[in-house]
Amino acid sequence: MYKFLFIFLSFMTLLFAQVNINTADKKELMTLEGIGAKKAEAIIEYRSTSKFNSIEDLKKVNGIGDKLFDKIKTSITVDSKTPQSK
Repeated sequence: MYKFLFIFLSFMTLLFAQVNINTADKKELMTLEGIGAKKAEAIIEYRSTSKFNSIEDLKKVNGIGDKLFDKIKTSITVDSKTPQSK
C-alpha cells in the first residue's frame, strides 16, 4: 500500500511541476501544451540574449501569443517557486 502511495504522490508532483522557462531544455519545454520543437528552440534562442524576468516575457518570443500563453501560464515559472503573473 505504501509503495502505491509513494508512486502516486511522485507522479502527481511531476504532473503539477512547473517548467522554468529560463532553464528548461528543449525536451522539457516541449512538455508544455502547444510548444513543439520550433517554439522550444525559439524560447531557447530568445533567452540566449535576454532573461525572462516574468512569465509574461514569454509573449516576446515569436509564435507565442496571448492564446497560447493563457494555456500554459499556470505551468511555467521563471524561478523555482511560483509563476509570476501580473
